[in-house]
Amino acid sequence: MLRIGNMADCPAVYRLICDMEQTKLSYDVFSQIYEKQLGYKEYVCLIFEQEQQVVGVLNLRLEWQLHHAALIAEIMEFAVDPHLRSKGIGKKLFAYAAQLAKEAGCLQIEVACNRLRTETHRFYLREGMQKYHYKFTKSLQGEEIKENAIGR
Repeated sequence: MLRIGNMADCPAVYRLICDMEQTKLSYDVFSQIYEKQLGYKEYVCLIFEQEQQVVGVLNLRLEWQLHHAALIAEIMEFAVDPHLRSKGIGKKLFAYAAQLAKEAGCLQIEVACNRLRTETHRFYLREGMQKYHYKFTKSLQGEEIKENAIGR
């Protein structure tokens, strides 16, 4: 079942995103951010539920961008339970997100994805996305990141 997320979903969303990032984030900070985002109309947290368990999440941000002079949808986080991948859950979440973005008047849907996630790249290409951009990052915490990694 596809639906919009709520605060009761926070622990499951946290688990899915920590798994995606291969790290343990601060739950206190995570839950505060999650609750704030639920209150903003610019964010939509989509949930895929199976047998009353949250097994997929796609967090979408709708943003007016000057360089497009249009409303753009951006996938901020997208995770499916690792035991249930390749079963169509991600495809359904992505299609639902794209439809919601279209109905909201968005020009396009975008996503930034770590280049180490090659299976995820194939998924996005299969869903009709194009690889047009590079994303650059710089730490503002005083540490120089010399190697791309998941799980920092």
